[in-house]
Amino acid sequence: MSGKIVNLRQARKRKTREKNAKTGDMNAARFGESKHEREIRTKQAEKATRDLDGHERDI
Repeated sequence: MSGKIVNLRQARKRKTREKNAKTGDMNAARFGESKHEREIRTKQAEKATRDLDGHERDI
């Protein structure tokens, strides 16, 4: 009647990975969008500004 054999090194690493994943999820919720999403938003804003400036009338 022995219990399940557990490799302590693997258990410690698994616990650390779970903690890091939890921290990462909290940070993702806190800081919002990824770098790729920020770049897309920035490029869209720049394009909108260029388009608007291109439609200005010279008086």
